[in-house]
Amino acid sequence: MEHTITTLPTARQPGCPFDPPAELIQARRHSPMSRFPFPDGHEGWLITGYDEVRSVLADPRFSSRKELMRHHPLMDLTGVEIPPAPPGEFLLMDEPQHGRYRKPLVGKFTVRRMRQLTERVEQITADHLDAMEKAGPPTDLVTAFAKPIPAIVICELLGVPYEDRGSFQEQIDSFLGGETSDEDMIAAYTATQHYLAELVAAKRANPADDVLSDLMDSDLTDEELRGMSLILLAAGFDTTANMLALGTFALLRNPAQPAALRADPALADRAVEELLRYLSVAKTFMRTALEDVELGGQTIEAGTMVILSYNTANRDPERFADPHVLDLRRQEGGHLAFGHGIHQCLGQQLARVEMRVAFPALVNRFPTLRLAIPAEEVALRPETADIYGVKSLPVTWDV
Repeated sequence: MEHTITTLPTARQPGCPFDPPAELIQARRHSPMSRFPFPDGHEGWLITGYDEVRSVLADPRFSSRKELMRHHPLMDLTGVEIPPAPPGEFLLMDEPQHGRYRKPLVGKFTVRRMRQLTERVEQITADHLDAMEKAGPPTDLVTAFAKPIPAIVICELLGVPYEDRGSFQEQIDSFLGGETSDEDMIAAYTATQHYLAELVAAKRANPADDVLSDLMDSDLTDEELRGMSLILLAAGFDTTANMLALGTFALLRNPAQPAALRADPALADRAVEELLRYLSVAKTFMRTALEDVELGGQTIEAGTMVILSYNTANRDPERFADPHVLDLRRQEGGHLAFGHGIHQCLGQQLARVEMRVAFPALVNRFPTLRLAIPAEEVALRPETADIYGVKSLPVTWDV
């Protein structure tokens, strides 16, 4: 029977900061596909089932093009003209434009190349753990650990000067954090674009040993390189930073899990995949049907927008046993935290390396690590933020 969900839930259950909103879980239990009326009256679909989300991500009949995203699940966009994605911002493009930008980058983010970075990531992680130990408890794990590690790594990869990393981090927070005014968000986005234009010009004049300099030999324009840099910087920093902080919060709320990781270092890879599945910090994405598509026994008509719920897909009981349980020894793989298909996260191997190093190093260096405040007082990012996470995570440990 056809099911309808009238609003996109944004509130998580009290005491359940890691679970998707209860209404989304309930919708998945009823049906993997629910009718969804957008605020402007457009009749779309909310897709919560694993198989159905994965099918859409792999199907070229569903478009990622920004100019086709004429409807928003939380606001009425009637009369608003949505422009195409700026040059280089390939996440919101289809083939062949998407491939033109992605192809030159693929070789920069291979599994082999990212694993070669492990030693540098270990050093950066150790430096921040040393600083935490020297300063003593308590500390905010977000500012002391979760943000600086991926910020340093992605900035080094792209050749962002060390002295500029702090301001870059603040700007990314401003336009992705979901808590600033529209004016401040636009200002931060504009400032970041301006900075990246200057960075591209500097690399064009004086190439160095970094990914951005490597791209100077391509036929990409400076404007295109600026857009690509924005995608790489934002995705390479914000997602991993929130995974490290929210992942630590989840581990601290399930103390048997970090204990297992300390006891068995070989669990690191599996632990990372399970935390990615369990948390799904990139919660939802949208696509637009380019033609009529049959999916899950329903017809999605051409021009219809669909909302893909990654967090419920990764908690689908038909795909994962006991999906709401965090189990670092879980055998099932195949989560959708990095997406699927041609738009699957380009930097997923980099994120894996950072988490594979950071989580074991943290729980081994501070075996008595625990929250410094009650769990219900941990400040969470709003659901309106592109990436879910915690704003701060006060922790302490025995000295």
